[in-house]
Amino acid sequence: RLEMFRKRPPPEEERRVRANDREYNEKFQYASNCIVTSKYNIITFLPVNLFEQFQEVANTYFLFLLILQLIPQISSLSWFTTIVPLALVLSITAVKDATDDYFRHKSDNQVNNRQSQVLIRGSLQNEKWMNVRVGDIIKLENNQFVAADVLLLFSSEPHGLCYIETAELDGETNMKVRQSVSVTSEPGDPNNLASFDGEVVCEPPNNKLDRFCGTLYWRDKKYTLTNQNMLLRGCVLRNTEACYGLVIFAGPDTKLMQNSGRTKFKRTSIDRLMNTLVLWIFGFLVCMGVILAVGNAVWEREVGSLFQSYLPWDPPVDNFLFSAFLSFWSYVIILNTVVPISLYVSVEVIRLGHSYFINWDQQMFCSQCNTAAAARTTTLNEELGQVEYIFSDKTGTLTQNIMSFNKCSINGQTYGKCTHLTHSHTKSCTYLFKVGDSHTHEFFRLLSLCHTVMSEEKSEGELVYKAQSPDEGALVAAARNFGFMFCSRTPGTITIREMGQPVTYTLLAILDFNNIRKRMSVIVRNPEGRIRLYCKGADTVLLERLHPCNQELMNITSDHLNEYAADGLRTLALAYRDLTEDEWEAWAESHRCAGKATSCREDRLAATYDQIEQDMMLLGATAIEDKLQEGVPETIAILSLANIKIWVLTGDKQETAVNIGYSCKMLTDDMTEVFIISGHTVQSVRQELRSALSFELNGGVKQLQCSPPPPSNLTDNISGEFALVINGHSLAHALEADMETEFVSTACACKAVICCRVTPLQKAQVVELIKKHKKAVTLAIGDGANDVGMIKSAHIGVGISGQEGIQAALASDYSFSQFRFLQRLLLVHGRWSYLRMCRFLCYFFYKNFAFTMVHFWFGFFCGFSAQTVYDQYFITLYNIVYTSLPVLAMGIFDQDVPDHRSLEYPKLYEPGQLNLLFNKREFFICIAQGIYTSVVLFFVPYTVLSDATQSTGVPLADHQTFAMTTATALVIVVSVQIALGTGFWTVINHVCVWGSLGSYFTIMFALHSQTLFRIFPSQFHFVGSAQSTLLQPVVWLTIALATAICIVPVLAVRFLKLALRPRLSDTVRKYTKTHVSEGRLGTRGGSRRSGYAFAHQEGFGELITSGKNMRLSSLALATFASRHSSSWIDTLRRKKHTHTHTPPSTSEEPLFGLTKGQMMMMYI
Repeated sequence: RLEMFRKRPPPEEERRVRANDREYNEKFQYASNCIVTSKYNIITFLPVNLFEQFQEVANTYFLFLLILQLIPQISSLSWFTTIVPLALVLSITAVKDATDDYFRHKSDNQVNNRQSQVLIRGSLQNEKWMNVRVGDIIKLENNQFVAADVLLLFSSEPHGLCYIETAELDGETNMKVRQSVSVTSEPGDPNNLASFDGEVVCEPPNNKLDRFCGTLYWRDKKYTLTNQNMLLRGCVLRNTEACYGLVIFAGPDTKLMQNSGRTKFKRTSIDRLMNTLVLWIFGFLVCMGVILAVGNAVWEREVGSLFQSYLPWDPPVDNFLFSAFLSFWSYVIILNTVVPISLYVSVEVIRLGHSYFINWDQQMFCSQCNTAAAARTTTLNEELGQVEYIFSDKTGTLTQNIMSFNKCSINGQTYGKCTHLTHSHTKSCTYLFKVGDSHTHEFFRLLSLCHTVMSEEKSEGELVYKAQSPDEGALVAAARNFGFMFCSRTPGTITIREMGQPVTYTLLAILDFNNIRKRMSVIVRNPEGRIRLYCKGADTVLLERLHPCNQELMNITSDHLNEYAADGLRTLALAYRDLTEDEWEAWAESHRCAGKATSCREDRLAATYDQIEQDMMLLGATAIEDKLQEGVPETIAILSLANIKIWVLTGDKQETAVNIGYSCKMLTDDMTEVFIISGHTVQSVRQELRSALSFELNGGVKQLQCSPPPPSNLTDNISGEFALVINGHSLAHALEADMETEFVSTACACKAVICCRVTPLQKAQVVELIKKHKKAVTLAIGDGANDVGMIKSAHIGVGISGQEGIQAALASDYSFSQFRFLQRLLLVHGRWSYLRMCRFLCYFFYKNFAFTMVHFWFGFFCGFSAQTVYDQYFITLYNIVYTSLPVLAMGIFDQDVPDHRSLEYPKLYEPGQLNLLFNKREFFICIAQGIYTSVVLFFVPYTVLSDATQSTGVPLADHQTFAMTTATALVIVVSVQIALGTGFWTVINHVCVWGSLGSYFTIMFALHSQTLFRIFPSQFHFVGSAQSTLLQPVVWLTIALATAICIVPVLAVRFLKLALRPRLSDTVRKYTKTHVSEGRLGTRGGSRRSGYAFAHQEGFGELITSGKNMRLSSLALATFASRHSSSWIDTLRRKKHTHTHTPPSTSEEPLFGLTKGQMMMMYI
């Protein structure tokens, strides 16, 4: 913790690291591997936390009042009435902040104390992660997290390869390959690394996950280093027994930590508004104090001087000006109850109650993972009711990252679970296997051969597939389930089991996949010597390479592909081509020449690939379901109807993200246009953005010339639905200062935005950009460590405790286990919290202005002497006992419509987004009503009692009777107002409202009793006042008259509003008992596009054919073989209705006509 006091080294221009030489590396003062994500430590907690709390204007205001109350000449109230509640508020907030930070410390300690094996003085020693230093050589074992950013030196796998999973960095769970520097991977004994003294010169620490530039100097030679040689902190070593690496970046310098945002102090928009209102109220208070002080000066000079003989000034006062000066500060203290500190205590209690409601919500509890929703903060609940932008991760947040083979089309016939009644009925592949259908066999043979999957035998007879993408794993597993099981591969062969018989194919070539080709092929020779090319890829590129004789089959298959895409499935087209020996030899020679080219190698290889991938024969198509989490489409639809814009920020490739966009109905065919921004230069990105914005502004009509962006108010009235898809490299340009305005204008005019291949830092930058330009409440939701940056940057961070760990949940403000719970968090809890807080604040300000302004009017009738109207105990108990519980109960339990109506009518959410329920206008209305009430409560009793007498003839025009009458009328009026404003009555509300009213009379009679007066005669001056005053009929008539004058206008206004301008909530509440549910949710169609399912990286095929990624166990395994719906929401409703009313079936549903048992028999 003493590191915070050390002098920071100057920014690095380059980094020099020498292996096994700590003394040399320490000269550069590189950061240690200890990470700190907490905000405080023992030394800084008190000053930093108090500094943060006193950023609240109210806390500073009450501290100022406390100082004033310590001056006896001006204070008419005891100092403890302010210091006790102030200390209570500060303490409660400090305890909460300390608890939150304790969990951050706990998480940091857990990570920093992980064990790592470090090569020190020739031997491996166990060291904590926090003690690892730059320049150390560390050993990593299978399934271990990488402790720092290290340069891979040696691997137990052939050719220095190792396999990693980067889910913590970019959210992708597919494996990636890294390779050590060739010169260090040669020694067979890793102990030789103890004498390794190479020096690395590389770039300084940065946040670019996909780039590394450096040079290794060793033995008078230099070797280029790239990102393919680096293992980054947060990665997990997979399928690699062990490897060794040189630590280049440690701790906060690692790319993972460079992409993690700082923990920020979050405040709601209501908090910020409250700070402004408190300043205004303080200014109003000063104005009232000045008016009364001027009145005091005039009165003391004109009238008070006549009473000096028996009402002399206090010793410090020697003239009327000084008397006015002291009177000013006295009135500041007396009138400070317009913003009592109990307001902030009540706000914290209400927020705590709302947080418990979230924690206790059984409808947000996931029974599968036994996880309940958790509100990890209590300060942002009402902000949940004002969200306008949601930024979501994809993998693990919207999807389960589980691929399943759902449907297929073989030779013009569709198979699988059919959901469209107009299509042919489901057919089973089982019959075709039995009769030996050649097309079906060839279809699954292609799936078992055309891939880059690796197999591993975990135990005897048990194969485990290691796929670079889950798509490929699902296809190979489907082929296995239908009798074509991929068993093993070598650099030159692929062995499969066809219907129980082992067959080995010679692997002649792999035509690798990339984002431009959008397809991959293999060329194999079967045991009979026939050469065949198998190809799978996106239909948009594969269908145009078919032989003309496939036209009829292509039309049928295209229809099937559109049907699959309409159901949100990821599709691939499959084809083959037979090659003669001469064709193969000629092509192989041109392929070898292209592979040896020193310039434009990739372009030449692509040309040779394109040359042979022609005149193919169509086999069919596959449809894979990237399983969405339960309820994702419904949640997105409902949130969209609530005018919430959803942006997906993902590290996945564009095609994968777009497919998910269509699956979850973010993208639909109903949209006017889906813009693709993929420029690689600043100018191209600017041109594409301007073209898209021009298209939006002109109602879907393209213009030849693209003008600069228009004013933001024009983009708010764009007609039509648009979507924007932008790549990471384009986003990097769009986020630059001179282009960010154009990007925001274009993106915010779209209904949906998908950002692909983005880094964790870019995610946070996008969130910050919207916060900066739109002034809207943002929410970020994710489940991995790569989402922590945007979770911290957004106004509200939500973490999903999923398969990628709990880093996101730990950094979040709210957490749960399923994306679908977000609609309930926002539309129910968020809306209710906002509604309750707004009503609470309105009534709180109303009741306190009504209470306080009576002092102001009284000042004109008491010689401006700063005398209080009420009994001092009434002043103390008014906000603590008499009126605190009713308004608290309303703030905690009130609701306008039930929870299910909030979900059925998403438009109910819009008042929070527009900030309609509590703003400056509503505040002034409440103040005006409070001032009106104070006028009635003062002048009605004053007018009536000035001439009233008791039945005995004794006048009632005395201070104590007036004070009792005004106080009683005030409590009754405020209680009735709160009762009228309560929309949802519970037992607690009844107890609080009527109990507080009863407690007023009980306590008042007790305080004015003879008993207390005898015990404390100097403290209780109103002895007998309650008994004598409240027995007079005229007093009760006065109270009734004042109450009626205060309440009747309010009732009249409410009835007129309800009759003439009812709100949506009024209409819903009126019809809440009817069963009208039609027409609330709009229809959204699916997509008829054909997205392709392929998500692994380029270059993996070359590794396979070179044999570099083959391990001995893999080589040994070579012997192992001896819908386009009219209303998709209506469909969802029908499904829900069916699940509700149909008893569960115990029968086993067949998949492609096969039960699980049959599939297992086929597998065996």
